[in-house]
Amino acid sequence: MFVQNNKTMETSDIIVGLDIGTTKIAAIVGQKNEHGKIKILGHGKTESIGVKRGLVSNIENTVTSIRIAIEQSEQKSGVDINYVNVGIAGQHIKSIQHHGSIIRKNIDEEISREDIDTLNNNMFNLNMSPGEEIIDVIPQEYIIDAEQGIKQPIGMLGNTLEANFHIIIGQTAAAKNIYKCVRKAGLEVVDLILEPIVSALAVLSDEEKEAGVVLVDIGGGTTDIAIFQDGIIRHTSVIPFGGDIITEDIKEGCTIIKKHAEELKIKFGSALASENREEEIVAIPGLRGRPPKEITLKNLASIIQARMEEIIEHIYYEIKNSGYEKKLIAGIVLTGGGAQLKHIAQLCEFMTGMDTRIGYPNEHLANDVPDEMASPMYATGVGLVIEGISRYEKGENPVREEDNKKSKAKEKKSLKRPSFLKQIQDWFEGDELE
Repeated sequence: MFVQNNKTMETSDIIVGLDIGTTKIAAIVGQKNEHGKIKILGHGKTESIGVKRGLVSNIENTVTSIRIAIEQSEQKSGVDINYVNVGIAGQHIKSIQHHGSIIRKNIDEEISREDIDTLNNNMFNLNMSPGEEIIDVIPQEYIIDAEQGIKQPIGMLGNTLEANFHIIIGQTAAAKNIYKCVRKAGLEVVDLILEPIVSALAVLSDEEKEAGVVLVDIGGGTTDIAIFQDGIIRHTSVIPFGGDIITEDIKEGCTIIKKHAEELKIKFGSALASENREEEIVAIPGLRGRPPKEITLKNLASIIQARMEEIIEHIYYEIKNSGYEKKLIAGIVLTGGGAQLKHIAQLCEFMTGMDTRIGYPNEHLANDVPDEMASPMYATGVGLVIEGISRYEKGENPVREEDNKKSKAKEKKSLKRPSFLKQIQDWFEGDELE
């Protein structure tokens, strides 16, 4: 999510990314410096105790966690946070490819923004399953009178305007619960943005997107996948497994409590059992006077590797299912908290045969940011700040009433369909949030 400074909105481009995840809720206050890099003004992080696999399971716990993360960010940055752009993810997210076309009435006139909006809006009329809604429609390429591969059709002439679309679909109820949590935390939502796309902004280069690349964001509850080729997003999917299921396996396999299992995974975990020796042993404190429990690191890695292999098999299935397996020259980029696991890139390369690297968001960060902010676990939060700044600079995020009035004339001229967020806001209108 993003948060914008209500007090200095007229002159400031301060944005705060608030990532509501299964394991953590992180708020990052950022601002673009004179070199175009992101300067981190402050950040906050707290345990997420009300979210499971990207879905809100407890409203009050989630609200409490959001408030803690926001308060930490406010204290460190000195920014009064009121407005947020929300990153949306979770196992309920899916995508489809669709082709649309319109016949233009006046072929002597240039293709206009109105024509593009009409074509895009038609995609929102597709029939969805009950409880599902189209979150976003992303045009991949346009076709004018059978001429393919056109990325900027405005100003051209033609009779038939077609496009291939990447359509993101999500459950309305899941988005409403996230929206409600943010509102109950005393914040206003500016926009809802798909998290795999912003994670890609933080860790992928334009060259990688052009060459063909798979972004894999391994979170606590889910693993998000986004495939880019020729600079265009081609495929997105969500695997309902993440770092938490590895922790559960360690807990059961080693018969220890979850807290110790998570600490073991972070400090000593490895995705390759062959990289550990039998004699390497770690002792876990016993419960209430019981003797310590000894665990070999090789056994720990065997448990982790078994589950990681399953997750990577799902990732590879999605890559093959996308139809772009042979076109991904830049290979795979792993990011998210789960990408910090030792030897995970080597295991991924071994199983898929594709070049793999770990994605860090430090390419876009200024030199004076805290070292911990360059961690893969903050890729989504940093990406949200980058996208928030971009939308703010383009005037796409009018968050105040005065801004809405100023852009009223433009809104009347535009045929753009109300956003997914606007539909949720309309649904909540009149409801009082306790």
